[in-house]
Order: sequence, then structure tokens, then C-alpha cells
Amino acid sequence: MARFDFEKALRRKVDQHLKLVERTNRRAREGNGVIDRWENPVLTGAHAPIHWRYDLDPKRNPLLLERLGVNAAFNVGAIEWRGKICLVARVEGADRKSFFAIAESETGVDGFRFRDRPLVMPETGTPETNVYDMRLTAHEDGWVYGIFCAERKDPAAPPGDTSAAVAQAGIARTKDLVRWERLPDLKSKSAQQRNVVLHPEFVNGKYALYTRPQDSFIEAGEGGGIGFALCESMEHAETGEEAIVDPRVYHTVKEGKNGAGAPPLKTAKGWLHIAHGVRPCAAGLRYVLYAFLCDLADPSKVIARPGGYFMAPEGEERTGDVSNVLFCNGVVARDDGEVFIYYASSDTRTHVATTTEERLLDYVLHTPEDPLRSAACVEQRIELIDRNLKLLSRVRGKTARAYRGIRG
Repeated sequence: MARFDFEKALRRKVDQHLKLVERTNRRAREGNGVIDRWENPVLTGAHAPIHWRYDLDPKRNPLLLERLGVNAAFNVGAIEWRGKICLVARVEGADRKSFFAIAESETGVDGFRFRDRPLVMPETGTPETNVYDMRLTAHEDGWVYGIFCAERKDPAAPPGDTSAAVAQAGIARTKDLVRWERLPDLKSKSAQQRNVVLHPEFVNGKYALYTRPQDSFIEAGEGGGIGFALCESMEHAETGEEAIVDPRVYHTVKEGKNGAGAPPLKTAKGWLHIAHGVRPCAAGLRYVLYAFLCDLADPSKVIARPGGYFMAPEGEERTGDVSNVLFCNGVVARDDGEVFIYYASSDTRTHVATTTEERLLDYVLHTPEDPLRSAACVEQRIELIDRNLKLLSRVRGKTARAYRGIRG
């Protein structure tokens, strides 16, 4: 048997890693007009640096075995920071524990590289077992806040139950994306809080939060949805009443549950939200992305609510650790109007889709609302068909002739 060559084996791993992180991304074929998907995931477990996973000392690890594996990189918070796009990724180790790590890119669509070390998140007096899904908000108070899920084993769980968990909104803040100050977890009347998002501006002199006060699968139509609450301080954040601004609705893409995604984008027409909706299906739960628009002066008031989803799992996005899932908690809008939507597929990898503020506003303002009944949906669609057929009967040119040829 040939003697194992440590240096040669390490060189192969380095070359493979460089090939992955330096891979050029390309737009996928044209989609639905709202967004453009990009061909390659921007972050995966394999993007984790080699020195995170292998002991590189040949004396301690002569056969170059992986010691601390990385399973996935997904559900990223996102921010433009000093000319780069930074993603705070949920990195899940082979041991199932998640931690946060920052990856940076000049382009926003490829070339993401993790910093040398994961993010060090201070613990509270009651340490959590797991942390995940950070939303990043550059607030007008001068801090960048990270709000994330802090999950602990339910102390009330019966003996032998190793799966019952209590989830609260953990809060941290920073001014350099390096040193993070941990603040007390959010206090609210809800037993659990996941998917909490901080509004980027004060509302009536207070901090505003989008919450999810109902976090269980209950009968559709009996409450729950995306809430809105105000609090006096983030240093000891405590909400009063949580008003539902975007409820769950029977037999829609958000029948089972829904949650806020990234902090809303401020546009000329309103605060634009990208959220996730969940419904049961034969394969389990299906997560999709949908959008809505809130009033600029009153961000608790929804003013446009297009029906259905604008993104759902496609192709390889459908498979992974938790299949049939799209999830977004990171969006970056640049000054030139370009918008980067970072979304995870099936709790496994991170993708990017790009669009513009103009396209998103066109979508939310001019896409019809869900009429909630099959008969009304047919009426809605026939109205569109009739308008198009009338138009096509008058239009001349190659495109119109080709389309009439398709119809036969």
C-alpha cells in the first residue's frame, strides 16, 4: 500500500475549495419577470474554510481526516457594508448545532468567502442550545442589530422528551460587524417568538418589531400571522400588544403559518416586505416566498397584497435536509435600484435572486389580490385572458403571429 501523502492530499482539498469559491456565477434562464435566479448557490457547507473542518497539523492528524464537519450554510441575514455585501449565515455543523459566520463578496452574486473565524455571539445568563436565522437591521439609531432565534430545551418537557424546545428572539448589536453586544432576549406575551424583524426606523419615537405571536400549527382561520409591536428600548426590549398585520388565511400559501423575512425595504411607494408562507401538502410542509407593501407613514398598515407566491422551490431547490422549502431573511437594496434577494433552499444552501425596486413595486402594486375562492379565481383569470385575446387580435408583427401559431 502506498504511503499517504499529507501534503498532496491537502493540496487537492485547497484546489477544490478555490475552484468552488472562485466560480463565476451566471443568471439562469429568464424567469417570471419579477426576479432573476442565478445558476449556482452562493454559499454551501463546502464553502466553509478548510481550517474550520480539518486539523492541519500532520502530527495530530496524519491521515488528514475531517474533525469538525459542516453540514449546511443557509438562512442568511444580509447587509451592504463598506462596499461589500456581507451575509451572516446560519452554519450548521455535523453535530446539528448552528452558529453564525460572516461571508463577504464584492459582486453579491459570487465570490463569497467566509472570514477566518465564525462570529462570536455572547451568551445570556440562560445559555441557549442553538442559535439561528439572524435578521440584520441597520437602524437609524446608529447600531446594526441582529435579531435571531435563541432556542433552548423546554424545561417543562416530560422526562425522555428530547425534542421539545422554547424559542425566543435573541438580540445583539454591533457597529463594526466584529464585536457584538448581547442584549436580553425580547419579552412578549407570546410563549415563543421566531421570525422577529426590527423595522429600520423609529415609529412614533419607538422601536418597531414584526413578530410571530402564534407559532404553532392551529386550525386555519383561528389567529396567527405576522404581528406588529412597539417597544421603548432595545436594551430591554419588551412588547405590549402585538397587532396582526398579515394574517394566515385558509387555503392560501400562508395557511399553516407565515413569518416576516428580511427587514422591509423603504421605497417611494411604501415599505416592501418579502415574507415566507407555509402550507401543508402531501409531502409535508411547503415554504414559499410572497410579498406585500405597507404604508410609509404607518408601517403597520398593509396597502398592497398580491395573491400567491412569487418564488417557490424549483429543481434542486426542492431537495435537502428539509425538502420543499424556500426561506429568506436577507435582502440588500443598492442605491442604483438593484435588489439582491438571498434565499435558502431546503435548509441546505444559499442562493441569490436579483431584481430591481421598480420591478418589485410593479409586482406588489399591480398583481391582483387572492380572491380566496376557486370561482372568483377563474373570473379573475378569464378577465386577463379576454383582455389579452382582444389585444392579440389587433397586434401585428412576428411575435403576435408566433403566438397565434401556438394557439392553433
